[in-house]
Amino acid sequence: MSGPSATSNKYPYPNEPTWSRSEKAIARAVFDAALKRELHEVMQETKQRATQIKEPADLWELERYLTQHRKEIDRKYDFRSSRLAPVFGRLLFEHRVSENELRGLGEDKRKAIHSCAKFLAEDAASPGF
Repeated sequence: MSGPSATSNKYPYPNEPTWSRSEKAIARAVFDAALKRELHEVMQETKQRATQIKEPADLWELERYLTQHRKEIDRKYDFRSSRLAPVFGRLLFEHRVSENELRGLGEDKRKAIHSCAKFLAEDAASPGF
């Protein structure tokens, strides 16, 4: 039987910051609020599109719209600790969360979030191949 490893406390992501209980509570509230706002946008657009259905093909176009947005939302909103910085970075880049909402998170978390948002902004600004 061996003693605990010196690296065991960070498994499986040794470079990931540790989120305190209060930071996780803040992150959950911000995450849930952003998700609720985005779902509200989809609902509003869906209602508007539904009023314009005139042909059967329009119905299937609405279904495609909903499926596309459900898949995007499912991919985007991931509350695992190892994914929170990239998720919030994307939400910050998309203006779905504000700097003010992220207040209360540790400096290390905010730096990681800003780094992800900056990467996305630079990627969006670069010309495609």
